[in-house]
Amino acid sequence: MATDFKSIPLIDIGPLVEKSDDPNLAEDQRVAEVVRQLDKACREAGFFYVTGHGIPDSVVKEIRSISRQFFDLPFEEKLKLKLSAATGYRGYQRVGENITKGVPDLHEAIDCYKEIKPGMYGDLGEVMEGRNQWPSDPPHFNKLMEGYVNRCTDLCRKILRGIALALGGPLDMFEGNIAGDPFWVLRIIGYPIVCHSSDKEMPDVKNDVGCGAHTDYGLLTLVNQDDDITALQVRNIDGEWISAAPVPGTFVCNIGDMLKILTNGLYESTLHRVINKSAKYRVCVAYFYETNYDAAVEPLDICVQKSGGAKKFDGAVYGKHLVSKVVNNFVM
Repeated sequence: MATDFKSIPLIDIGPLVEKSDDPNLAEDQRVAEVVRQLDKACREAGFFYVTGHGIPDSVVKEIRSISRQFFDLPFEEKLKLKLSAATGYRGYQRVGENITKGVPDLHEAIDCYKEIKPGMYGDLGEVMEGRNQWPSDPPHFNKLMEGYVNRCTDLCRKILRGIALALGGPLDMFEGNIAGDPFWVLRIIGYPIVCHSSDKEMPDVKNDVGCGAHTDYGLLTLVNQDDDITALQVRNIDGEWISAAPVPGTFVCNIGDMLKILTNGLYESTLHRVINKSAKYRVCVAYFYETNYDAAVEPLDICVQKSGGAKKFDGAVYGKHLVSKVVNNFVM
């Protein structure tokens, strides 16, 4: 379980990013300090800010800017990308269509996934088969987002190498059959100013929560959020909601369900939610780094031993876990 943390720790992962492919990484004292901080943050909060991540600030801001341009389009234009089961649950959802624990969320979004070709994973992948729906306006939207996904994928691989060392394993402990071919999810999210209206674009959701309390599905999440709006909240063990206020130049990084299982609960996938109480429309681009789509995820032996010698979780197949969530996430 998460502890009674009162703030989200900030970690400069620059030394880890710089040397992540060095076979002597573990011998570097600066890297050892990063690893120590990662271990502490993952055990106590399941959330942390990362600086020194190597993704240019200009890129991070451009991603938010072009996302805002899309959300500023007329409702009818956005609906051309409407998400449905036929699109492999890829595309645009209007305000109130995303559901968390049965309650409509006050946000709109574009959902994108690593593309799955027909038959690639048999029955396991059938629901998620499809191609991402990218808008033609703003121009170059897909090129920017695909480049950003590549950067985030590389960054998460490096962070996960640090986490592998934190757990006492080899650098590549999470690669191979676990995440040698990682699946990914990208959610481009817009959180309107809270108001209740019968407008077709802003249905009367009767809920002030932008996204209800939940945990993430995979290994790691990178949150790229507006610099001037505090909306993301993380719950500690006492039930208090701790604000993850924006820290310019950082990502918020958090643990997902698959990493919680792999670590046998040593690391927590912590409940979090979003409430936009500001007088501004909020943009957030969340990148989710997952296991291989067909990975059979079970507690790792090294983590079982570190946590008392008994497995605390049953195994899970990531693709099955994802599908069970996705098919219940939308009112369409």
